[in-house]
Amino acid sequence: MKTEIVTIFPDFFKGPLDYGITRRAQEMGLAQIAVHDLREFTHDRHHTVDDRPFGGGEGMVLKPEPLFECLESLGVAPREERFSRTAPESVILLSAQGQRFTQKVAAELASLDRVVLLCGRYEGVDERVTDFLADRELSIGDYVLSGGELAAAVIVEAVMRLLPGAVGNEASTRQESFTVDTNLRAANAADSTCGSEGLLDYPHYTRPAEYRGMGVPEALMSGNHEEIRKWRRQQALRKTLRNRPDLLQGAALSKEDEKFVAGFKLAEQNARNRG
Repeated sequence: MKTEIVTIFPDFFKGPLDYGITRRAQEMGLAQIAVHDLREFTHDRHHTVDDRPFGGGEGMVLKPEPLFECLESLGVAPREERFSRTAPESVILLSAQGQRFTQKVAAELASLDRVVLLCGRYEGVDERVTDFLADRELSIGDYVLSGGELAAAVIVEAVMRLLPGAVGNEASTRQESFTVDTNLRAANAADSTCGSEGLLDYPHYTRPAEYRGMGVPEALMSGNHEEIRKWRRQQALRKTLRNRPDLLQGAALSKEDEKFVAGFKLAEQNARNRG
């Protein structure tokens, strides 16, 4: 897989791309990452990449010419041409107005041959880039950053670790928060590791079994796989209910799950009433 990053701050990526899974994926030949300086595709002595928007307004906007010329130099075709030949690549504009980046989107990108990330900056990007060049806009959260560089680093990290072989134990990437793997669910229905199936991950404990008076839950010490599975599933549900209840809307819940959720909500309501 090849990832191209287009930015006006190429030195920003000398740190984030040189560590952990991202570095490992490159060293193993699973991924190639290239960073391109947008200013190299300007034609004035000041290397101007931005301009004031028509109609007025605060701030500056990235101009279309450098972005189009940069992608043309990389052999990236306009959006409609890419769509017509169903090329296994994607051009992504990182923007606060984009769709939210999720684990599902990360998995989609990991299946492609090439991903091009356009790092927005200033007050935005000329809309013609969105209309005729990028095939999607992505945002990593409901907040505003000064540019898309941090978002690009986040997306690269999330995608790289999903490439086959990048993580030592590939099963671990299928049993994490937000991940839904129907094949894993069918194969490991009784597995004590208990995949998250779209919920937040369950809590983890390691040695020592007791530390400063804090012990490991008895269920995990029992050796009973069914008891461990049940405990982990309930703890995943509990954490999801407290931190991200919205995730339950898309989760596949068994009758046992639904009973636990109803009991948890009732207990929480009673606690609030007492308080």
